[in-house]
Amino acid sequence: MQVSKEALVSTNPTHAWLKTIEASFVPGPMSAMLEELVDGILNRFRDLGHKVVDTPTDNTKVLFTTAPFGEPLPWRQSLFFTARHRFGLKKSPVLYTVIQITPKEFDKWISKFRNALAQNPADEKEFQLEGLSLTAPRVLIDQGARGGPILSMSRMLQAQAKSIRVLLAVGDDHPERVYHFDLVGAYPVSINTDPTAFYSDIALRIVTTESTKEVTNHQIVEPIVERDVWQGLSTPEAMHRGGQELGERGFFTDMVRIEDLVQVPAVNEGVARQYSEGCFATWDPRIEALVATVTGSARPVHKGKLTDDDLALITAVKADGSGAVVRHVEGKRNDPPSSEAVEMMDMDTLLPHIKHETVGGVKSDVPVIRSKLHGHRGVKAFNPDLVEYVPLDPPYYHYLVSCATEAQARGIKAAFSRSETFRNPEDPRQIAFTVLPGHGVVMAEKWKAGKVPFQMIWEAMDSDDLEIDPHVPQGEMSYVPASDGRLSLKENSKI
Repeated sequence: MQVSKEALVSTNPTHAWLKTIEASFVPGPMSAMLEELVDGILNRFRDLGHKVVDTPTDNTKVLFTTAPFGEPLPWRQSLFFTARHRFGLKKSPVLYTVIQITPKEFDKWISKFRNALAQNPADEKEFQLEGLSLTAPRVLIDQGARGGPILSMSRMLQAQAKSIRVLLAVGDDHPERVYHFDLVGAYPVSINTDPTAFYSDIALRIVTTESTKEVTNHQIVEPIVERDVWQGLSTPEAMHRGGQELGERGFFTDMVRIEDLVQVPAVNEGVARQYSEGCFATWDPRIEALVATVTGSARPVHKGKLTDDDLALITAVKADGSGAVVRHVEGKRNDPPSSEAVEMMDMDTLLPHIKHETVGGVKSDVPVIRSKLHGHRGVKAFNPDLVEYVPLDPPYYHYLVSCATEAQARGIKAAFSRSETFRNPEDPRQIAFTVLPGHGVVMAEKWKAGKVPFQMIWEAMDSDDLEIDPHVPQGEMSYVPASDGRLSLKENSKI
């Protein structure tokens, strides 16, 4: 009997913009369980209309391979570094490495990391692992503090397998569940209660990730902002203070540098040397631009100790949506803005502008949102009288998207466009936020007389009207009434 395509697709809502992609599999060490899993994934790719080829081609988007658990792979054998040369490709496909672990071993490693993280200070000896740098224990401890023992395990496997995207398959003779690890620290899980739904979920998660693209092709426009104009603005100093205040409250997670985890050659195509721990921006009425933090992928940027060279100016989104429009400042380093520049700028376009007093008592049109903050944190609870939660569209809770992509920017823009407090400037709530599953939080504040940028956010943190938490939900979530009058996080599935 032929199964309809509709039956092969998950019953969960999917994104409307999914593309047809080409995949290939180059086996590493195999087991009966891995053969079953890989065959199931590839067959589901075919059933969903995607192309699977025996040998990677220039059209191959996704390349699967396997690796053993807990054994470091020399970088010269890693397809992450060698696939392009090995198969004569114009560019490297995105590598997904499948690793098997038994349920017993999984529980043992999670307990090992959990016990080590529970000590104060955490025991670095428990994180000195084969194939990792001498500085890796500090990274694994920091990541474990952020996301729990499973995130420590994720970073260990990524470093040992020399692969950013890892599918960790838990099972003895048959796969029971698969965790999806990525660079930012996501770890959603596909659970095998029904083979059709299980393999559809894995395939659709991968296709979702690879159906979007980064929006970091920024455009520089004239005129340059003269140095004396820049020095006359209040927003750069406000950004410095905002970063310091938020940093003192532990909002920014530590930057992950590849070299602190594992010694590998410089990576030009696959991933930056490090990734940033968040970004933020505020609107300057005088120059009609967002003053934002620069990208952390080019060099480390310490958000709690910003300098003027750590700031960029965003004036618009490019017509094709592929990046932001940027102005340079005379005498400044002028690095590109954060990879989330498009989402920070574009979220204003469906919201109203208001009249706001600027220098000299003159009132000008400004976006209703004054300041925006993006970080790899969650929100545990909030006071609904002061703060509004704006959910994403339903597919984003089932099929996660990557950072700095058009899909993420689109989802954030749609969520904030539904914000009651931003759509109605008279609404008494001053802050709104959304949570990106597997990634973090995006929040924004209104203009308020007597307050500097981000002040309402950090004051809400201090009063517990906005309770920030290291844990980031990995799937469906909501906020429900709590006994203290706040709304508290509820996850439909706790991992």
